[in-house]
Amino acid sequence: MSKLYDIGLIGIAVMGENLALNMESKGFSVVVSSRKQDTIDAFLKGRAKGKNFAGTTDMKELVSMLKKPRKVMLMIKAGNPVDQVIEQLIPLLDKGDVIIDGGNSNYNDTTRRSLYLRDKDLHYIGTGVSGGEEGALTGPSIMPGGHKEAWPIVKPILQAIAAKVNDGQVCCDWVGEDGAGHFVKMVHNGIEYGDMQLISESYHLLKSLVGLSNDQMAHVFKTWNQGELDSYLIEITSEILAFKDENNEALIDKILDAAGQKGTGKWTVNAALDEGIPLTLIGESVFSRFLSALKEERVVASKHYKKEIKPLENDQDIFIEDLRKALYGAKIMSYTQGYELMKAAAKTYDWTLNYGGIALMWRGGCIIRSVLLDKIKNAFDKNPNLTNLLLDDYFKDTMNKVIPSLRKVVSKAVLQGIPVPTLSAALAYFDGYTTDRLPANLLQAQRDYFGAHTYERTDKKRGEFFHTNWTGKGGTTTSTTYNK
Repeated sequence: MSKLYDIGLIGIAVMGENLALNMESKGFSVVVSSRKQDTIDAFLKGRAKGKNFAGTTDMKELVSMLKKPRKVMLMIKAGNPVDQVIEQLIPLLDKGDVIIDGGNSNYNDTTRRSLYLRDKDLHYIGTGVSGGEEGALTGPSIMPGGHKEAWPIVKPILQAIAAKVNDGQVCCDWVGEDGAGHFVKMVHNGIEYGDMQLISESYHLLKSLVGLSNDQMAHVFKTWNQGELDSYLIEITSEILAFKDENNEALIDKILDAAGQKGTGKWTVNAALDEGIPLTLIGESVFSRFLSALKEERVVASKHYKKEIKPLENDQDIFIEDLRKALYGAKIMSYTQGYELMKAAAKTYDWTLNYGGIALMWRGGCIIRSVLLDKIKNAFDKNPNLTNLLLDDYFKDTMNKVIPSLRKVVSKAVLQGIPVPTLSAALAYFDGYTTDRLPANLLQAQRDYFGAHTYERTDKKRGEFFHTNWTGKGGTTTSTTYNK
């Protein structure tokens, strides 16, 4: 009888190849598959040489080489390619076999596929995988969701290859039903967008306002990485700023200031709009990338609107410390908004999400790993029903300490004409959330005036709606009540 393998993996680009190597290094045998034989041959003769692998371009052969219940993981481009491969697999698989989508699929697609494959008596898991090339090889953060009955089948492999933190905890556990795993990964990516933009704005301020050199900034970020801001993104920022090219010159200064994006940040913002969650900081981080891409237009506009940024002459060290605190406070706002979105989605889709467990999964392997996640996990361990991170004791104490610094930093940036969209969005969200009476009463009056949209009253119980004939010329017919 021919040898049977533990798992099949379709798609051996950067992430797929490294995940396959990770699986094999943990004692699992893997059949890899790609559309091109050359790709398979290069892998088997290269990094996989002498290891417990097989390869094929034929889907039927792939399935025939797997132990039952068969486990097939897809590491391919999101969208139609996933649907196409699933359709090829369906007639080849048996009841109880498992398809795992480890790509960056939209959670709505994952929910649709989950329901579709349940009707086919096949198991489906949509799992977020974060950590980039290095994480895929050495241990990523893995966020599986879908058919819960399939979790025991894939758990030994996924938890074996996932990152482990210092206390031995595995950065992989069951997230929830249908598209929950990919939703949590999407929110992870949204927070990642926010973190990266916040760090970029801090870099801009250190460079333009404080006047530090790249090497000096590298030292600042390295120092910051030894405290509350300890995180993967702060760590690599220090390394990037210190990096020299082939001419022994700072590479960072030669990189075009036009950012790209693959869409997951935009999905996060769209989901927030659907759920009615003020994801303002992450939204600004996405729009900042769009704005940066208008490079040629920005160059032209800069010639029409001259700016003269005056570097700080005194108190540079005080400002740098204020900036550190401001960055930490804004980072907390980013995570706060991300968690609010997950909680809203859980209610909408009837998911049971373990918010402390999600923080645990993000503590190692992933792009947003940071010591802050320990504080978030502790907050939800103390109170699983926590309404908002800002109401946890640790975060209350911390925000009271850092908000004055965030105000100073945003003020200085605005007065100098240095854009800080996410730092200022963090401050605006905090101020809005902690204000007991906002001017939305006027907004509601305006809506009722021109559209008879009705309003609630402070002297009546919630849920009663009223309309006023503001001009004396209107009638009593009203429009629908407003949606919060």
